[in-house]
Amino acid sequence: MNNIPKYVIGIMSGTSLDGVDICYVKFEYTDSYRFDILKATTFKYEEGWKSKLKNAFTADTVSLEKLDIEYGAYLAKLINRFISENGIGKVDFIASHGHTIFHKPEEGYTLQIGNGQVMANTTQQKVVYDFRTQDVALGGQGAPLVPIGDELLFGEYAYCLNLGGFVNVSFRNNGKRIAFDICPVNIVLNHYVRKVGLEYDDKGKLAALGEVYQPLFDALNGLEYYRLPHPKSLGYEWIVEVVIPLIDSYQLKIEDILCTFTEHVAFQISKVVRQKAQLLVTGGGAFNTFLMDRIGFYLAKKIVLPSPELIDFKEALVFAFLGLLRVDNLVNCLQSVTGASKDHSSGSICEPMNNLN
Repeated sequence: MNNIPKYVIGIMSGTSLDGVDICYVKFEYTDSYRFDILKATTFKYEEGWKSKLKNAFTADTVSLEKLDIEYGAYLAKLINRFISENGIGKVDFIASHGHTIFHKPEEGYTLQIGNGQVMANTTQQKVVYDFRTQDVALGGQGAPLVPIGDELLFGEYAYCLNLGGFVNVSFRNNGKRIAFDICPVNIVLNHYVRKVGLEYDDKGKLAALGEVYQPLFDALNGLEYYRLPHPKSLGYEWIVEVVIPLIDSYQLKIEDILCTFTEHVAFQISKVVRQKAQLLVTGGGAFNTFLMDRIGFYLAKKIVLPSPELIDFKEALVFAFLGLLRVDNLVNCLQSVTGASKDHSSGSICEPMNNLN
């Protein structure tokens, strides 16, 4: 990248189905990369889309191919609305994470829907998407992908922790950036709080009313995943097949489930993050006061949070950055993070094929 500013729209849809995060970012480079989030918003999913994306896990191949196109058109519609509502002029390209349906890198596959060509045609913009497939083909986990942004945009922090559908962490070890998924968080908490008619547990208030049920706490901490070395990553399949059945086997009150799982998350984080290190915490879970208090308890420190904008949109920002590196054919996937056979520049690029105007 030369020192000419680039204007990029980054898009992120997380496994917790909170909505689609879109941010418009200005990137500059002289001796290092600098960014400025110019506009950002979250479009909440309608119930119909929540149901489609949640149930896609069990869909057949033809239905998934159809959903890939339909979801690409849906994202493009949101992008066009975002551009119009914010009076955005210059866009060099769009970078989209898509929405993860399957992620089993140990079996050689991962799937994020949101057809890039449909998005390019509908928005009349270059689109970079499908960032994970190449890494899995190279023997990697295809995740986490955010650590290249942690390395080049947030290098002043010893640890970068994101509390989204899953908790993932990134840090330097022996001169190399490593990262992995620590455990689930919002994807599980939201599953249970929906049983009492809520979208999420605001500030962890329900969890704070419960008690830790020690047998479940011990069983969760005893899961095999936590004994595996990195690189490693988690997918929705593991939640459905392992975590939910385990929790449901104890037949606890919702408050006690939330409290116990929150304690589990905080405990697992404490096994990875050193107590006195400078820590950047982002993702929706950063607004869960009860969770943050429990993390602080285990780390013996008060957690200082960045701006709400960075908490909410760091992942969308970093996918914009991944797209920037891909367009410049620079490394955006690190072997030390994913376990791939080499560092590489990942992502498919689509140019608009027709002029819709």
